[in-house]
Amino acid sequence: MTTHERKTVDLEEGWAFMQKGITKLKNILEGKPEPQFSSEDYMMLYTTIYNMCTQKPPHDYSQQLYDKYRESFEEYISSMVLPSLREKHDEFMLRELVKRWSNHKVMVRWLSRFFHYLDRYFISRRSLPALREVGLSCFRDLVYQEIKGKVKSAVISLIDQEREGEQIDRALLKNVLDIFVEIGLGSMECYENDFEDFLLKDTADYYSIKAQTWIVEDSCPDYMLKAEECLKREKERVAHYLHSSSEPKLLEKVQHELLTQYASQLLEKEHSGCHALLRDDKVEDLSRMYRLFSRITRGLEPVSQIFKQHVTNEGTALVKQAEDAASNKKPEKKDIVGMQEQVFVRKIIELHDKYVAYVTDCFQGHTLFHKALKEAFEVFCNKGVSGSSSAELLATFCDNILKKGGSEKLSDEAIEDTLEKVVRLLAYISDKDLFAEFYRKKLARRLLFDKSANDEHERSILTKLKQQCGGQFTSKMEGMVTDLTVARDHQTKFEEFISTHPELNPGIDLAVTVLTTGFWPTYKSFDINLPAEMVRCVEVFKEFYQTRTKHRKLTWIYSLGICHITAKFEAKTIELIVTTYQAALLLLFNGADKLSYSEIVTQLNLSDDDVVRYLCLQLMRKRR
Repeated sequence: MTTHERKTVDLEEGWAFMQKGITKLKNILEGKPEPQFSSEDYMMLYTTIYNMCTQKPPHDYSQQLYDKYRESFEEYISSMVLPSLREKHDEFMLRELVKRWSNHKVMVRWLSRFFHYLDRYFISRRSLPALREVGLSCFRDLVYQEIKGKVKSAVISLIDQEREGEQIDRALLKNVLDIFVEIGLGSMECYENDFEDFLLKDTADYYSIKAQTWIVEDSCPDYMLKAEECLKREKERVAHYLHSSSEPKLLEKVQHELLTQYASQLLEKEHSGCHALLRDDKVEDLSRMYRLFSRITRGLEPVSQIFKQHVTNEGTALVKQAEDAASNKKPEKKDIVGMQEQVFVRKIIELHDKYVAYVTDCFQGHTLFHKALKEAFEVFCNKGVSGSSSAELLATFCDNILKKGGSEKLSDEAIEDTLEKVVRLLAYISDKDLFAEFYRKKLARRLLFDKSANDEHERSILTKLKQQCGGQFTSKMEGMVTDLTVARDHQTKFEEFISTHPELNPGIDLAVTVLTTGFWPTYKSFDINLPAEMVRCVEVFKEFYQTRTKHRKLTWIYSLGICHITAKFEAKTIELIVTTYQAALLLLFNGADKLSYSEIVTQLNLSDDDVVRYLCLQLMRKRR
């Protein structure tokens, strides 16, 4: 076998062969008729470079080839690319640039394949820029640096035409701006410094001029529509051809010129500003105002202040309306004043519903608006009407809903909903303990005189109050409701006790409600000499109660008692429903046809005032 020494390739000879391949590539890029590279062509060119780089010194031509690789690009750019760009302007220049950049990338890709062996060994050993980088930086240094100013101006001019409603070639702009990004070879500096900075300044100037006209000519809603449309268009502009990193900067410029600069003028426009929008219930415009003003620093604060002022005014007007209605009524028509006050609470609830919806829907539940609503309601919810505090009004309103025969005729669902709303209003009342006092007194009346329409609703509002104000707030009220449940059980047991001990039966139907001291309001009770029949009842119940508990002492409150008395007159028998004190007084006449005033006082053991009061009640009843 014989081995052949590889023939040394001379630099001139090798480069002449390479030049043919490079010329062929240029012709293809220039669109001249030229057959495509075959794999044999490619291998021959690659092998030539390989051989020239692997020959023994002094015939290792790696450095010279690395230099000639760069010179090939420089020569092509100077002779073909720059002349073709210099003769064109505006959009035509942009199209030529896009074509030339695209061709240049193809050329870099092919040449770096032919010279690939340099990348693998020579470049990595010497830490030199890679072939791709060298190829692209040639374009940057020779083409981009020369025409970037003209390109930037042409692009911005097209963008302004588009802003004025003209159709432009967005794909062309996208391709041109990609060059600004790609030419940075991984850095955004070229895009930012050579294009974006100028675009942002132009944008500010453009919208500054627009805003100066619009703020004078347009109503606040119309101005906001235009501003929102501009922001939307600029966002689309980014999506179509600008780099995504431009979006926040671009929108900030538009917001600054259209909104920040004119915020107070817009809000305070006389017939169409924020006050007017709230007055006329322009929900859609208010939502737009929120969307726009939430974009700018501290933009929502003045909006929320105007909202607070508006709600305060509306609520205060309701208070005045209720005051006027109350003062126009004659004193004897107190019940109608009461009705007016109930109407007032209902109107406050409606006002709250309305503006809670504004906070949720128009202002997207933003905390600033929750706070504004709270502060506004705190102003007028603590005013009260015609001598009645708001705490009393709310308690009376609840009483009206919860008692039998109240003026509010509502379904179960509507009652639940209304109670929920009353409890929410209570949050704005400064003296919640006063409400608790009024509520407890009215609850006591409902429970003791069987005036409560529905036990479920009674429990439900207590649960709501507990959630709103805490367990301490409702503990007494809950105790009252529990007492009544226990009392029913006691009554059943008492009746069983009588039936098993017939000798103890007092001969009178007796129902006793045992209450826990501390839960209930304080009630006055006078010592009175009860008739024997009643004394017997008290004794029998005490005896029964001893069987239930040893640790509790009963104190009798006769002032809350009711008696059913059958009165037998000559004409007919009548059933009387009277208080315990009245019953005691009437029963005296079972033993005498006539009694003097002093005898009545002595036998009942009551003060003059009390006896006079009960006698007067009896006489009034008789007259009726």
